[in-house]
Amino acid sequence: MNTLNTNSEQNSEPSVRPTIQVLERTNDLLNILAQFNQPLSLKFIAEQSGLHISTCHRILNDLVLARMVDRPSSGHYQLGMRLLELGNKVKARLNVRTIALPVMRQLQQQTGQTINLSIRQNDEIVYIERAFSERSGMQVVRAIGGHAPLHLTSTGKLFLSTYDKATLLAYAKRTQLKGNTPNSINTLEKLNIELETVRKNQTARDKEELEIGVSCMAAAIYDDAHQVIAGLSISAPANQLQESWLELLRNAAKEISQAMGDAQ
Repeated sequence: MNTLNTNSEQNSEPSVRPTIQVLERTNDLLNILAQFNQPLSLKFIAEQSGLHISTCHRILNDLVLARMVDRPSSGHYQLGMRLLELGNKVKARLNVRTIALPVMRQLQQQTGQTINLSIRQNDEIVYIERAFSERSGMQVVRAIGGHAPLHLTSTGKLFLSTYDKATLLAYAKRTQLKGNTPNSINTLEKLNIELETVRKNQTARDKEELEIGVSCMAAAIYDDAHQVIAGLSISAPANQLQESWLELLRNAAKEISQAMGDAQ
C-alpha cells in the first residue's frame, strides 16, 4: 500500500508515526463502513471520519486494492469480501477446548469441584475436557471421551432446549428416554417441563439423574452465530452442590463464548 511507505530506518521517529496514523485512520474507516449495510459515498465517509476527502479517498483506494473494501459504483464504498475470508480463517482456528481450559482451571480453583467441557454428538454428549483436583473428594467417573444420553445430563439438556417439538419427539422415540437412576427423566411430558425451566434460567441441572450421588449444573457456550456449541458444567457430590457457584459458572461460560465470537 502506497500510504505505508516510510523514510529510511536511520530516521526511526518519522518512520513510525505515519504508519501508526494511517493504521488508525484505516481502522476508523472500516468501522464506519461496518455500521451500515448499504454502500456509503466518499463525502459521507469523509464527514464521519473527520478526514480530508482526498486523504479518505487515498486510503479507501488502497483498501480496494487489498480487497478489504469494495467499490460497487463510482464514489461509493462498502466492506470487502477479503474481510470475510480473513474472518473465516480466524473462526476455523478457534478451538473451544483450547480456549476453555484456562477458564475451566480457574473455575475449578474457585469451586474445588470437577469442571467438565462437553459437546453434542448425535444423541449423546461427549466429554472433551475436564479440570479437577484429586482432593475434591469425588471420583472422576467419566473420563475424557466418555459419553452419556442428552436427557440425563445437564449439558445435554442445554442442547435439547434448542430443539423444536418435532425434533424433540424424534429424539424421545429413538432413545425411549431410558434412565440410569430413579431420578432420571423418562417421559416426554417430564422432559418438556424440565426444558422449559432450562430455557427460563439459561442453565440446566442434573439431579442424580445420570448417577446416584452426583449432581451437576451447566451453562451453554455459544459461537459467533449464538448457537450452542458446548456446555460447561460443575459436577459435585449431590449434598455439596452450592447455588453460589451458579453465577461463577455463568460468567465462565460467557467468557468462553465471547472468545468464540459470541456478541450477545
